[in-house]
Parts: sequence; structure tokens; C-alpha cells
Amino acid sequence: MTDTAAPAAQKSGPRISGAFHRLLAFSGLIALVVAFSLASPNFMQTQNILAILQATSVNGVLAIAATLVIITGGIDLSVGTMMTFCAVIAGVILTYLGLPLPLGVIGAILAGAACGLISGVIIAKLKVPPFIATLGMMLILKGLSLVISGTRPIYFNDTPGFNQIALGSVVGQIIPAVPVPNGVMILFAVALIASLVLGKTALGRYTFALGSNEEAVRLSGVNVDRWKIGVYALAGGIVGVAGVLIASRLNSAQPALGQGYELDAIAAVVIGGTSLSGGRGTVLGTLIGALIISVLANGLRILSVAQEWQTVVTGCIIILAVYADILRRRTL
Repeated sequence: MTDTAAPAAQKSGPRISGAFHRLLAFSGLIALVVAFSLASPNFMQTQNILAILQATSVNGVLAIAATLVIITGGIDLSVGTMMTFCAVIAGVILTYLGLPLPLGVIGAILAGAACGLISGVIIAKLKVPPFIATLGMMLILKGLSLVISGTRPIYFNDTPGFNQIALGSVVGQIIPAVPVPNGVMILFAVALIASLVLGKTALGRYTFALGSNEEAVRLSGVNVDRWKIGVYALAGGIVGVAGVLIASRLNSAQPALGQGYELDAIAAVVIGGTSLSGGRGTVLGTLIGALIISVLANGLRILSVAQEWQTVVTGCIIILAVYADILRRRTL
């Protein structure tokens, strides 16, 4: 088999159970919205809905990056601190060096892609388990963010238009009644591109194949290492987009921020139906999972539920989602 042919491993297994899992997640999202709407009249207010969408934009982009990696059967624990590192790089380019806005955005995305590339090389070439490799990368990037920034936030006050990347609304300028933030539109754009990559390109086919049966793909003569590195690099570039979004929302790069975001991202991926064993997953399911996380956090906050109990509820949902994935795999 050549690198341009679709591996047979991707075609194995029924698709109905995955669709049912996504339907179940979507039904859960609707149920949460209805429950919180009945519990509090403030939940369905326009400003609150926009706040939920805005919160989903960053976690959703991170979750899409995590989805690509998890489909291969890997894991990336560094997406949170990598996001912070990319935000710091944007701050260095725009604030310290005073370069134009597009260069700062491109620099952040390239920084993420480079970090993902390094993680991919460590995993594919050095054969370090993904959990350990990305855990090490998480700590490295956390330290580098603090070193580069001098442990101080980098503000973008002298970069006109930077905060509009996430907080502005191009849609609202065209249709004033629908002020959807740019950050949400960027999330949808990233989701569309990632879906096309997974469904229409060789990289997408091999992403699923690696998670289904990596050894079979290797024995077919495919350069497994190259494709795996490509997936991690692409995921890193997507994390760079999340770095730009969160820096734009805060109008600053906060070097101490980031750790913990990977947990919400992975939770969204699992809730959305992507199998932790690899080989199955969709961007649409991940978006639903990210919305569930945001709606749950927002609704519990409106009901004045303590933060620690919010964490407990989220943890229970993750366990249930993983158990559902285990039950699904038993039927294959």
C-alpha cells in the first residue's frame, strides 16, 4: 500500500454506535439547556448565551486539537500550557518587537506547530509514550512561558485591533441583531477545516488508521512516523489559534495561565464520543462536548453552585462518558 491509498483499517467497524453516542451527547446538551432555563430566568438572556459561546471558543479549539491526537490513539497533555506559550510568543512579537498584527498571529500559530512537531518527533522517533512526552512538554512550555515573559503579563494595549480578534463581531456589524463574537466564528472555521482534513485528505485517513491498527498500517509499507508527526504538528498549529484567542480575550498574555485547560479539552473530546483507544471520533461530537462543558459550568455558576462541586459534577460526567465508550467498544 502506498501513502496515498486509504488504509483498510479505517473502514472497519460499524458507524451506528458512534452516531448514537453523538446523538446522546446532543440530547444531553439540550436537556442541560432546558433544565438551566427552567431553574433560572437569567440563563437564556442574550448576554449569557454569548458568554457561553465565547467561553466555548477557546476550549473548543483546544478540544479540536486534542481530538486529532486522540483519534491516533495518543494523548496531548500539553495543549493548555502550549496555548499560553503561543500567547506569550504573540506578545513578544507584537509588544516587545512592535511588529504588525498579522505577524504576531502567524508567529503564535507557527510556535504551536513547532511545539507539536517536537512532541511528535519525541513520540514517533524516540518511542517515548505520548503521556510522558506531552507531560514533559507541558512542563517545558510552562517554564519557557515564565522565562520569556519574565513572569509578568504581556499586554497588547499598543496593538490596535488585537482584542477584536476574539471580542469583536463582524457578523454583528452586518446583522446587528446577531452579535456573534469573532472568536466563535473562528471556532467554527477551525472546526470546518479540521473536519475537511479528517474526511477528505490522506492525513485524515491515516489519522484514523493509526488509531485503528498502527502495526497493520506500518506493515502495509506506510511511513507511520511521518504521518504521526504531521498530526501532532497540525494539532499544535490549532493550539496556536487558541493562544491567539485567549490572549485577545484578555488583551494580554498571562504566562501563569494554561495548566488545567487540557483537562476541559480532553473532557470535551471524550463527552463528544471520541474513543480514547483511538480510531473513532468526529469534530462535530467534540463541539457538542465543548458546549456541554461550557453550559454546565455557566449554569452551575448562575445557580451559585460552589466551584468545587462544579468540578465534581464535571468529573462524574467524564467517567460516565468513558464508560459509555467502553460499552460501545464491547459491541464491536
